[in-house]
Amino acid sequence: MEHEPVGLYLHIPFCESKCPYCDFFSMRTNEETLDAYTDALCEKLRLLQETAPNLSADTLYFGGGTPALLGAKRLCRLLDSAAPYLTENAEITLEANPGKPLYDLFAAVHEKGVNRVSLGLQSASEKELSFLGRNHTKADAARAVSDAHKAGISNVSLDLMLALPGQTEASIKTSVSFCREVGASHVSAYLLQIEPHTRFWQMRGTLSLPDADEAADLYLFTCEALEESGFLQYEISNFAQENRQSRHNLKYWDLRPYVGLGPSAHSFYDGKRFFYPRSLRQFLSGAAPSPEEDPQCPAGSFFEYAMLRLRLCEGLTEAGCNARFGHGIPALLRRRAARYAPAGLLKRDETRLFLTRLGFLVSNTLLEELLEPFFL
Repeated sequence: MEHEPVGLYLHIPFCESKCPYCDFFSMRTNEETLDAYTDALCEKLRLLQETAPNLSADTLYFGGGTPALLGAKRLCRLLDSAAPYLTENAEITLEANPGKPLYDLFAAVHEKGVNRVSLGLQSASEKELSFLGRNHTKADAARAVSDAHKAGISNVSLDLMLALPGQTEASIKTSVSFCREVGASHVSAYLLQIEPHTRFWQMRGTLSLPDADEAADLYLFTCEALEESGFLQYEISNFAQENRQSRHNLKYWDLRPYVGLGPSAHSFYDGKRFFYPRSLRQFLSGAAPSPEEDPQCPAGSFFEYAMLRLRLCEGLTEAGCNARFGHGIPALLRRRAARYAPAGLLKRDETRLFLTRLGFLVSNTLLEELLEPFFL
């Protein structure tokens, strides 16, 4: 049986230091561990040929953590190990932090097929970078984008963090202008979330964060500023120049198959969900992924599909629902959506149903209300 190409994700759980807002599975490391981890990932990639012989991938994403910490030699080993699965013109993305010169690394991995880079800018304000515990400057970030371009990687994404203490429309405008001026092709802009088990969570009583209304205003301003700079919104937090959307991340939001390798990595493949525990020791020992089953939300259900698709500006479409489930947008969902249209939270017509930017601001609550009948 022929499968559609998947998105292949390799989690690299290592950082030079832990950012105070980060709750991803990551840690500090050493050369010996980096070697052992690369060996383990290469072995997992080899085993895929046995467990999923028909697997092919048209996107490959090195996420983390800070994947660039592996260095060129280890990354090239992983690219060689993944090569048998990759289709022609696959999108291959590498995440990196802009604290150090990156040209040599980018040039080496570009020769092996990397054609997209995602950089953790977070802000072009030195004050905001200091608050976030970042170890780079605005100048470092500009150099990193230039390094990518010089190495032949034209598709560069930059991350921005919103709703920081003291952040203003002026400082956001500075960051957005920076993204345009250095030649980024994609921007991901996230509202700061204070997550448990982070340093900011421990400090939460002392952080002077914008309130909900102020955060909403900053988000809406950012959306407008990015679009004025040529970055068109296609998902709650993602903006791209024409034809520069993240093909890999679109697989998640369109509930297409993906395979993740590494501790904390999740997969949706062959109609099933599975994951690796958040344990480096277990992964290095060769542990297999565990099934991720939820009897109330079966893998690939309409609830799951709609919840993800409604993160996209395109939203749910009649054509998409028909292709996947053999029916259009359910009449019950359209009736429930009608309650929220007068408030400007969503829109619908004969072909689709989608959230507005105001709806995106309350998407968690709104999606629960809309989709409650479809949660088995």
